[in-house]
Amino acid sequence: MIVARRSVQATFCATLVDEWVRAGVRHAVVCPGSRSTPLALALAADGRLQVTVRLDERSAGFSALGIGLASGQPAVVCVTSGTAAAELHPAVVEAHHAHVPLLVCTADRPPELHHVGAPQTIDQTRLYGPAVRWWADPGVPDPATAGTWRSLAARAVAETLGNPAGPGPVQLNLALRDPLVGEPGELPPGRPGGAPWHRLAAPAGGDGDRPRWRHALAPVLEAAAGRGLLVAGAGAGHPEAVLAAGEALGWPVLADPRSGCRLARPGVVAHADALLRDPELAGQLQPEVVVTLGRPWASKVLAGFVAGAAGAGATVMAVDPHAAWLDPDRLAASTVVADPSAWCRALVEAVPAAATAHRAEDAPATWSGRWGAADAAAADALRRWCAEQPGLTEPCLARLLVQTLPPSATLVAASSMPVRDVEWYAPARARPPRVVANRGANGIDGVVSTAIGVALACGPSVALVGDLAFLHDLSALVRVDPRPVACTVVVADNGGGGIFSFLPQAQLLDQARFETLFGTAPLVDVAEAAGGLGIPTTEVGDAATLVEGLRTALGCGRLSVLRARLPDRGTNASLHDDLHRAMAAAARSALASGG
Repeated sequence: MIVARRSVQATFCATLVDEWVRAGVRHAVVCPGSRSTPLALALAADGRLQVTVRLDERSAGFSALGIGLASGQPAVVCVTSGTAAAELHPAVVEAHHAHVPLLVCTADRPPELHHVGAPQTIDQTRLYGPAVRWWADPGVPDPATAGTWRSLAARAVAETLGNPAGPGPVQLNLALRDPLVGEPGELPPGRPGGAPWHRLAAPAGGDGDRPRWRHALAPVLEAAAGRGLLVAGAGAGHPEAVLAAGEALGWPVLADPRSGCRLARPGVVAHADALLRDPELAGQLQPEVVVTLGRPWASKVLAGFVAGAAGAGATVMAVDPHAAWLDPDRLAASTVVADPSAWCRALVEAVPAAATAHRAEDAPATWSGRWGAADAAAADALRRWCAEQPGLTEPCLARLLVQTLPPSATLVAASSMPVRDVEWYAPARARPPRVVANRGANGIDGVVSTAIGVALACGPSVALVGDLAFLHDLSALVRVDPRPVACTVVVADNGGGGIFSFLPQAQLLDQARFETLFGTAPLVDVAEAAGGLGIPTTEVGDAATLVEGLRTALGCGRLSVLRARLPDRGTNASLHDDLHRAMAAAARSALASGG
């Protein structure tokens, strides 16, 4: 038996891990590899961390992303050198654009093995380009630099959380030299009381910054008596603060489920997309002021409506804590760099209480009341339409998931159609489940892995994915860690890329070319693929079997798959059109009757 010697590298890595824990890190995702051995051993040896082992680096990156997305704290993802480090790039890009903290640790060969054909050696210098908040390559660990180790580790965490550009990914590129197995010696002393070496004094953009943007309240207060909208996307701020601002102003809150604001409250609008598809309704509901909070909706219809209002003279304002310019249509006349919750609270304080009380007395006849009546009618039409369907459809599947899941669960919606269906059809609830999605870069990759990370961080998660997104991330189902993960994957299976049937390609191309390049019906069966990897799969065909399948899956607390067979892609597009017409007709009728 070989006895491991005391090692500077082992001491360096153990110091990093201890400092990360002091800074609040609680999760690490590790991929097998030789060069990363010292860090992997240090992570596994610290009992304060939950360490998860993933075989595929791409999946590991998205699992760590899911942990950060759910918890707000970075997870460490540890990989070996070479292409293993490159496999993390998609998750790094998503974390960058979505402002998710992520601590990427890529092992590297020492300098003497570069540029000489050594295996698993690539240039990892600034491998992820501008997608990281901070990057450091401290070189091969040396006792002479031991006094910097804790600072390096603490700063890495601080940069993931408090960088001026907002939360995001950080890369530590760690050159490690043979021998790779060793025992740590005495760690450099840390701060008293287990404190991290560096701590951020306060998050940026809070109430303390109010004087910087107080003047930006004036345009909203001047328009408070008129027709305004609060459009709440992901990151819109605390729901109670946002809804209080809408109530004070007498403005409806158009609430994306990801905002957490789609609550069963007066003034909350859940079905804006369906309402605004109808030209007559869009004309009746034209605003004079639009304030966007958080990230944009997926809905092109809502974006077009706001653009049309701006063209007709409406004022558009964006409230953005990170100055990220979340304004793809370039409509915002002003962008307020402020924490949305703090901005909403300041707005409530500035609106006279008498004005709020006056608007509440005659709610049905108010501007907000008209939006509410139209939305209620559309919601009722959606409920009736779903009840009339002989089986599951995409709209009803999304609606039922949000309606059924317990508040303790998190729904992870894939890009393409799932996130749109959730956005368009999810009902308002008193206590809805949390809804998240990878909408930083809007890719379909890594959704199942992200959902697994969410489950690791905060309990039961349910992923709603299309069949292509499911197969794209199939390696997420390859388990090398025996511990159970409370993640249920609901596969909306319509045999290919459903979103393309809604795009011009479906009408402009001949059927064969469209199917080859865009429809891309997979030749692999979803259930067989999952079953081949040892993951139990349940077929669900209607509302009752879906609800029962969810109840069973959530109860078992393990990774499982529910496959919902849905109408074919062409029929699916027609069903969406039919539903939108029914919702708009009901809303028009409600407004015509003064409801």
